[in-house]
Amino acid sequence: MMSGGQNSSIASDGDPAGMSGFSDKAIRRGFIRKVYGILMCQLVLTGSIIAVFMKVDPVRMYVRHNMWIFYAAMVATIVCIISMACCPSVRRKAPTNFIFLGIFTACEGILLGVVTSMYETEAVLIAVGVTAAVVLALTVFAFQTKYDFTTCGGMLMVVLVVFILAGFLMMFLPTTRYTIIGYGCAGAIIFGLYIVYDTQLMMGGGHKYELSPEEYIFASLNLYLDIINLFMYILMIVGAARGD
Repeated sequence: MMSGGQNSSIASDGDPAGMSGFSDKAIRRGFIRKVYGILMCQLVLTGSIIAVFMKVDPVRMYVRHNMWIFYAAMVATIVCIISMACCPSVRRKAPTNFIFLGIFTACEGILLGVVTSMYETEAVLIAVGVTAAVVLALTVFAFQTKYDFTTCGGMLMVVLVVFILAGFLMMFLPTTRYTIIGYGCAGAIIFGLYIVYDTQLMMGGGHKYELSPEEYIFASLNLYLDIINLFMYILMIVGAARGD
């Protein structure tokens, strides 16, 4: 799945390093274009589903009083993500990988649709705009910076686990608006860092770790999850600040 990012000076078949490097760069550029193409389709599908949940009043009212849709979609997303993460054949073999990714994205759209239906439309639009700006800025930063974030995977995982445990603890403690805003800010920072990390894994090049070009589904899945989690925590901040 991941490998070291340094290329050898001579290709295995004896080709000069320059020709090998040119070939590797062309493959990597194609991989990046494919990942962002898939990611864009995922975001468009998710946005369309959210729009239905927010703009169609019968759907909006139904999901508010019938949470079985939320839980069914959650189970489906867990099944899909475990299948894609644990079974290389599922995420690498077409069309199976696109089918699983499509089901996962649709179910995530339903989950987000149910959540966003609890907020005012203006708050959701603000969160979408802020998320788009942050993702663009972090993507440009990931492509331009000389700092290698691919070496920070273990540290990010530890921070994420602590953050999740803190979230469970908050369920049993009294919370205020400022507590929610603080928790949302922490979540936004963590997943912002994950966007930089996963972007550099996809980029390859001089970074210590990189994703194989065969893992385009896995790469787009990682970035998609980073973006929607960032959106959810920004929405949490906006909603708490507005008192929604």
